[in-house]
Amino acid sequence: MIREPLALVCTCEIAGRVRGKGFPLADLAGRLKSGVGWVPTNTMISALGPIADTPFGATGDLVLVPDPATELNVDFEDGSAPEHWFLGDIRTTEGAPWQCCPRDFLRRALKALKEAAGLELYSAFEQEFVYTGTEDHPGAPYSLEAWRRQGGFGESFVAAMRIAGLAPDSFLPEYGVRQFEVTNAPALGIASADRAIKVRELARATAHRLGHRAIFSPILDPGGTGNGVHIHMSFRDGDGRPATHDPNRPYGLTKTAEAFMAGIIAHVRALAAVTAPNPVSYIRLTPNRWAPTWAYLADRDREASLRVCPVLAFTGADPAKQFNVEFRPADAAASPWLALGAVVWAGVDGISRGLSLPQQRDIAAMAPDQRRAAGIAELPHSLGEALDCLEATPQAADWFGAAYLDAYLRHKRAELAMVADLTPEELCARYAESY
Repeated sequence: MIREPLALVCTCEIAGRVRGKGFPLADLAGRLKSGVGWVPTNTMISALGPIADTPFGATGDLVLVPDPATELNVDFEDGSAPEHWFLGDIRTTEGAPWQCCPRDFLRRALKALKEAAGLELYSAFEQEFVYTGTEDHPGAPYSLEAWRRQGGFGESFVAAMRIAGLAPDSFLPEYGVRQFEVTNAPALGIASADRAIKVRELARATAHRLGHRAIFSPILDPGGTGNGVHIHMSFRDGDGRPATHDPNRPYGLTKTAEAFMAGIIAHVRALAAVTAPNPVSYIRLTPNRWAPTWAYLADRDREASLRVCPVLAFTGADPAKQFNVEFRPADAAASPWLALGAVVWAGVDGISRGLSLPQQRDIAAMAPDQRRAAGIAELPHSLGEALDCLEATPQAADWFGAAYLDAYLRHKRAELAMVADLTPEELCARYAESY
């Protein structure tokens, strides 16, 4: 069968799905300049498919322009067409960033961080998913048997990551039914979110070629274990040196890093609308699931919204280079550009206002009424509540811009209306099909 090589330029918008347009690879040089045609209402396509509400209507034209630094080209050597695509920026026909471009949302947040503190963000996404190509077995979490039963998926997946330049760090069977976790090395700035998208899509691509699926939905069973995304963060100064850790200060954080984390805690109820942006996200974010339900930072506490990760002193490595803080109330229904961008915007607000964290205490040992009395907020209990928090946050209009915030809220509320009559079991099944 004759073939002509094709490539795709993609974006990952409000629904957290990767969408784009293809073109003959022979036209790449021109497409790097002119991009492909795009329309504003594309950003309103829901995770379920239909567009239920849009502020843009059927009017307007945009271009989706590939970024050559994001090129992914992986040949699985199985006779299928290679995974060859780019991530791109949505621009106006005049070439300026579109007001609702998710990649530019993150880019602007990172610029604001640099201007506010002279720092660059160094981050990595830790992602969980369900692989359908293996059977469940009692006692399987973290087991050699679960590792063995996934067959060649893990090796093919990690090989694809390596070919794509993603520096795989770990791949393991997790606690949930047929659940696996993947991590890759951290990266500076926007590259971290770009990598997160590539990792997800390579997991899906590998599973597809094996006749199965990699499902990144936040939770597949209301009584089961959820799939989280944990964002690990630290800073580098203008000379590329670690700039997060001060062993002589509370939580081991520098003053600027503390203010950044305090900004996240101050806004985490609103952030949830962006980082956990799906109706089933809030089935996962419930007590006793090792998922965050309260807005606090703690040392090595996996139910905290921000977890100070351990430093391995015995390795002899510089503690400052190891030190990082993990943001936990996130999942893969979120666009990595939007999730990371929202977290950075909140942190920048904390720096700008000189916020500080409360005195260290054993929050994990406190009863719920003690936490409330101490001023520790609960995370939202539903996406609707989270969206209300986002809309009520004055800073959010500056982070997004009025048009983008309006589009985001309308998109998510319209989707909530679509599924309002579904049971938790039906919701989980429906979103497992989408993600």
